[in-house]
Amino acid sequence: MKLSKNIQSTAKKVLSQEAEAILRVSDAIDSEFEACVEHLLASKGRIVFTGIGKSAIIAQKIVATMNSTGTPALFMHAADAIHGDLGMIQDGDSVICISKSGDTPEIKVLVPLIKRTGVSLIAMVSNKQSYLGQQADFILHALAEQEADLMNLAPTTSTTVALALGDALAVCLLECKGFTAQDFAKYHPGGALGKRMYLKVSDIYPQHEFPVITPNSSIQEAIHEISSKRLGATAIVGENNQLVGIITDGDVRRMLEKQSNWSEIQLADMMNRTPKTIEADAFATEALAIMQSMNITQLVVTENKKAVGFVHLHDLLKEGIV
Repeated sequence: MKLSKNIQSTAKKVLSQEAEAILRVSDAIDSEFEACVEHLLASKGRIVFTGIGKSAIIAQKIVATMNSTGTPALFMHAADAIHGDLGMIQDGDSVICISKSGDTPEIKVLVPLIKRTGVSLIAMVSNKQSYLGQQADFILHALAEQEADLMNLAPTTSTTVALALGDALAVCLLECKGFTAQDFAKYHPGGALGKRMYLKVSDIYPQHEFPVITPNSSIQEAIHEISSKRLGATAIVGENNQLVGIITDGDVRRMLEKQSNWSEIQLADMMNRTPKTIEADAFATEALAIMQSMNITQLVVTENKKAVGFVHLHDLLKEGIV
């Protein structure tokens, strides 16, 4: 039990220390950070992130965030840069070098080579007075006075701070650029998040046969259409596919509870004359919102005021929208 308490205490201490470090960095955001963002917005090139060790791993994550939010970025390992990878830097690019100390041997070798290319150099560094900090055109101050381990050796607080500062930079850039949810979907077409942004009702409803009858159809025909098309409902349409109403399997059950003599039941007795509908060019998320708010499982799809099909809650589940 004592060991368990020590583990919990250590974990809470680490999280608190890293959270406090991020808040200190937040307090240090100033006009230099703003100037760096404005420089990157005005730049016509890409952002090249570089670092070594754990900083290199953080750089790769920030690159992924940048690319997914509309800011072209790439990763260049600091050690590989002096063996040919420096050639990936192009005119107009900006290089962000991540280093806690800013004084490692690799950084001291790399910085003059970056400066020689003529591109701007941005330091994401804890020590502003370091070699890297003094050589940089802009400084993103990733202040990390103490690592989370007792020996103050393992990159913990410093990498957390750098990652959070990279996220802040990426979000500032995307907001300044007016990056939208639709833009996000373009870069994430294969995931559930992307589908929520781009998938439309018109992409879904043609997957089903359209259960449909006319106002003159019999109750037996309505039940057959509901059962055979397996969507739990059938639309009732008049001339030119104008929607007249809808009958669901629940409507049938409720009517039979009241009236056992089928010969006396008319479609008009059980149909819903004002069914919920959705346009074919609407986003699938809109269909989901209507279903959830109305506690229903299907919507009639319309196009130019004509009934063309159904979209069912199961379709949205299958697509990962829910």
